[in-house]
Amino acid sequence: MAKLKIKKGDTVKVISGDDKGKQGRVLWVDRATFRALVEGINMATKHTRPTAKNTKGGIVHQEASVHISNLMLVDAKGNVTRVGRRIDDATGKLVRFSKKSDENIKNVKQ
Repeated sequence: MAKLKIKKGDTVKVISGDDKGKQGRVLWVDRATFRALVEGINMATKHTRPTAKNTKGGIVHQEASVHISNLMLVDAKGNVTRVGRRIDDATGKLVRFSKKSDENIKNVKQ
């Protein structure tokens, strides 16, 4: 499996496609297919049958996955940035950092 620069909980900006320019929070990442589900991005229409859970059925709008190459990370200052990895001096752990501002990226998983 490949090591990806975008993780669950990151705020990303869409850089190409129909939703270009929109921002959202990453809900999950599939490392095998290089796709991510982003909140409010790439909305798809799904027709559902009536079930015990949803007795009415009907049309549901939900997010569809987006390829990782169409996303760019937004840092704490609100700027889009490329991502690098380095060993943190204080902790000795591998951390991600913003190549634009040279600050560490703190991932907030929810």
